[in-house]
Amino acid sequence: MTRVLAALDAAGLAAEVRETESARTAQEAADAVGCHIDQIAKSIIFRAGTSGAAVLFLTAGGNRVNAEMATALAGESLGKADAALIRSQTGFAIGGVAPVGHLSPIRAWMDPRLLDFDVVWAAAGTPRHVFAIAPDVLERISGASVAVFTE
Repeated sequence: MTRVLAALDAAGLAAEVRETESARTAQEAADAVGCHIDQIAKSIIFRAGTSGAAVLFLTAGGNRVNAEMATALAGESLGKADAALIRSQTGFAIGGVAPVGHLSPIRAWMDPRLLDFDVVWAAAGTPRHVFAIAPDVLERISGASVAVFTE
């Protein structure tokens, strides 16, 4: 959570982190903060087939990543990222991957559905902490490119 707060601070944002009982799933997070499920910005990590690097897809909570569309965006095959890859490249555990504050730079794409809201909620680095942010600001500070990649 410290790296997330530092990244938000570096971007000039004073974000409020909210502790929940559990925000491991988009539905749990939405229930905890009282928002629509699509206002949850899920951080979905894949392993790039050629480079082996982690790649990030920020997806609206109710949407699912379409593997073919995501692969086309990444320009290489994508596979399941294991916990070790996620931890080593982002510094976060599965269920708490934040869209910012990663240990290493990461290529990222963002679901345009998130832009339909004034505020979205994202993991703050643990499975129990989330923060609110304007989606256009999230796009900017995460370095994500807005693209269609969901079913």
